[in-house]
Amino acid sequence: MNQSTILVVEDDHDIAQLLALTIKKAGFEVAVSGNGYEALNMIRRHPPDLLILDLMIPGIDGFEVCKEMKREPKTAAVPILILTARGEEIDRIIGLELGADDYVVKPFSPRELLLRVRAILRRAGNEYHPKAVFKKSGLEIDFEGHRVSLEGKEIVLTATEFKLLSELTNSQGKVLNREQLLDRVWGYHFEGYARTVDTHIRRLRQKLLSCADWIETVRGVGYRFRG
Repeated sequence: MNQSTILVVEDDHDIAQLLALTIKKAGFEVAVSGNGYEALNMIRRHPPDLLILDLMIPGIDGFEVCKEMKREPKTAAVPILILTARGEEIDRIIGLELGADDYVVKPFSPRELLLRVRAILRRAGNEYHPKAVFKKSGLEIDFEGHRVSLEGKEIVLTATEFKLLSELTNSQGKVLNREQLLDRVWGYHFEGYARTVDTHIRRLRQKLLSCADWIETVRGVGYRFRG
């Protein structure tokens, strides 16, 4: 049985209970909070394996929870799935820019939600990679240890960012289009989510600093890691 712990932050009691029941039946441990401040304190004390986060919650909203988590090294790598009634594209882009791994709009299908939860947790796990370690010009990627460093300083990546970098690196020199990246990194296709790939690439480049241009945009096709 999978003992990953999932924290649900949702102030609607009925939705919170539905989520908790669905997650427990799937074999996960679950905790629930209905307040942004309370959720942050819970995350800081015991970082969960995954956070399911509503945006419109009392205390501080979901966007602020994301910002605070990404500022702190202890919680920066915790995967975040935003679950909200706010389906406008700008809200989706802001959530992904702030570090969310995925974005689900209410009303939602419990089966689809679990699919995405499992996909995020799978990305967060230590999977086998053809290369154990990639090293070049100060950039080091330890695939088995799930660590990335530049000039000896660790770069904190989300599970999705690490999986994305891994796929690009292990296909070095080859162009991967957005559909291939959606399949390999997210594990599923969904309408209108090509922008998700672009947003994660942009975040990844920001974190890679001097190595940012190693991820090349091939216009009209996709992305290539040149190293």
